[in-house]
Formats: sequence, C-alpha cells, structure tokens
Amino acid sequence: MRRSTKIPSDPNCLDFEFPRRLLGAQAIDSDPDVESTGVDAGFSWDERHLRAPDIAVGVPDRPGWIQGVPPLAVEYASVGQNEATLKTKIEELLAAGTKYIWVVRLLTPRHVEVHEPGRAVRLAYPGSQLVAPGVLRNPIPVEALFDRRSAQDVAFHNLLERRGYSSLDEVEEKGIEKGIEKGIEKGIEKGIERGIEKGTFRGQAWAVLAVLDSRGVRVTEKTRKKILSCEEPETLALWLERVATVSTTRELLRKKRSAKV
Repeated sequence: MRRSTKIPSDPNCLDFEFPRRLLGAQAIDSDPDVESTGVDAGFSWDERHLRAPDIAVGVPDRPGWIQGVPPLAVEYASVGQNEATLKTKIEELLAAGTKYIWVVRLLTPRHVEVHEPGRAVRLAYPGSQLVAPGVLRNPIPVEALFDRRSAQDVAFHNLLERRGYSSLDEVEEKGIEKGIEKGIEKGIEKGIERGIEKGTFRGQAWAVLAVLDSRGVRVTEKTRKKILSCEEPETLALWLERVATVSTTRELLRKKRSAKV
C-alpha cells in the first residue's frame, strides 16, 4: 500500500480523519482481488486535472502522479469539509472513468454515500455492506471504513482467503484432519486424541503464518518453528488477534496484551 506526502486542505481535521483512512485502506487493500492501494495518491488524466483521493485502488509502486483514474476511490468527510470542492472532485473522477466513489461521512449518524456513473447517490449505514463488482471480490461492511475492530476482521478474513482458506474454521478443520490421520496411522487411541489436539494447534499456527506471509512480514526459521510448536490455546488466540495488524514478529510474540483502544 502506497502513501503520498499530500498536505490536507484542512489540518484541523487530520487527527480525526487520518486514522479512519488507514482503517479503510487496510480493509480495502487486503481484498483478494486488489493488487495495490494508496492513501492520498495523486492521479492526473490530462494537463488540467490533478486529484488525490483519500484512498484509491490501483496505485503503482513508483513515484509521481499516476496517469488515469482509480476504479474505486474513497473520500472521508467530517468537520470543516468543503462540500463544493468535494462535489467537483466526485464529478470529475466519475466523468473520467472512476466506477465507484464512497464518501465516508464521519459526523453522526455515520454513513457512506455511494456514487456511481449514471446512478442516483445511495446512502449506506452501519449494518449494511458496500460492493464494488470488478474491483473488490468481497463486500465491505460500512463500519469497516471507520471502526478498528471491523476493519481488522475484514482484513483478517481477506488475508486468509488470499491463502486459499474461506475461514479460520476451515484452517482448523484441515489441521484436525491431519492430526486424526496421523493418530490413526499410529493405531493408538490416545494418539488419535492427541493428534486432534495438536492438529487444532497446528492449524491455528499455520493460519498465523499464512497471514504474516500474505502481509509481507519477515519470519525467521527460528520464529516459524516457535509458532508451529506452540500448544498454548491462550497464546495462539492472542496471536490470531494481533496478526492482522502487527508489522514485525516481535510485536506478534510479545507476551503483554496491548490495552484496548
């Protein structure tokens, strides 16, 4: 995911809006069909137009303005929003080829405006889902664009899907199956029971490693062995809770549970 150095037009809103942008970017960027996203990445489709959506899908990993427009753009609006500027921005992007624009309204009641070419604006509230056929494979809950827990849940399930799993239950089921097979081969009832238990642990451990790999987090062989050998349910549960947001394995493995925000 790429982030530019664009300076916001209203610095007073930065502390309130920017963390929500990162949450939305996390939920969108993790979608299995998304190759790249950007925060405040600049787009230019002719000499007269330069626009930088808060979040955009389709941002190449190179410096400079991007030629064309993103298929999906997200804008965040709160206190001090210049509505005239926002309206112009939406109209220009849609006219130039953007398929979907989601405007996240952060003032109460929070909701999302859905803008599409040739269609009336639709409002989506928490509890409903946003779709972008041809851009995103999976729907995104409205609240995932501003709520930390929801954004993390979306990212976690998307990252599992990137590795070929439909859910954590499927990961655990495959681990259990392997454990049962190993126990049966030994022909010992206790071995089967232990195999099921170890298979559950191993399935959870593989889920942690799969998400780390999908997110590009470096894992040493020593750390990999430590994760795969873990048979402590509480520790594995803590790792599964953290894995979608940590940037290093050191953060993942720390023993102290972070305070909830």
